[in-house]
Amino acid sequence: MKTIISDANDLNIRAARQIKALLDEKPNAVLAFAAGRSMTGLFVCLRELCAAGELSFKNAKIFAVTELVGVSEEHTHRAQLNEQLVSGIDIKPENVHYLTESKLENYDAAISAAGGLDLAVLGIGDNGHFGYNEPGTQFDTYTHLQTLAPATRRQLAPAFGGEDKTPEKALTMGIKTITQAHDIMVLVTGAEKADAAFEMLYARNDSVIPAAFLQIPLNVTVYADDAAAAKL
Repeated sequence: MKTIISDANDLNIRAARQIKALLDEKPNAVLAFAAGRSMTGLFVCLRELCAAGELSFKNAKIFAVTELVGVSEEHTHRAQLNEQLVSGIDIKPENVHYLTESKLENYDAAISAAGGLDLAVLGIGDNGHFGYNEPGTQFDTYTHLQTLAPATRRQLAPAFGGEDKTPEKALTMGIKTITQAHDIMVLVTGAEKADAAFEMLYARNDSVIPAAFLQIPLNVTVYADDAAAAKL
């Protein structure tokens, strides 16, 4: 696991350059993108590179890592990814795959049919989840319906006007689905992620902390700002 520590702006630029290098080498690469606050700056960089003609997603495929269940359209990860990334790049609409309950059973097969994930781009939750694989999720899980942990619902609460209004369930790529990617990128920013960042790097990889399973794949790059890296 490679760890890069810098300020948030520099991290987003570096992460965008890693994605650019992949697509320069393999224009038809298959990428998985998480949603959430950690992705916002990266998505800005990717849109800017596309607008400048320095990056193209024209032949690439994108798979969403997660989706919330039972929320209005404005709160879906589909809406977030479309607004913050997809609408500002040159990807073909048919090459963007969002998670839905109807696609859940065949999502991993669709990833395999596309050639497998070349890169998974992730954040981590305050409790060490990635995707929505909550603490205690087994390593060999594939894409599934997940009950959200109280800590995750508290993290989501500001966007929904209170914890009691947050969704109880989500769809997520499983730990096995994600760790089978050829490369994995993890963006971690903010002091509230310091404990999770520490556990990702140093907890036992057979523990209940999902992020610790990211010690197992060979090609993982962690981009952490100074606040998130404070305990490393």
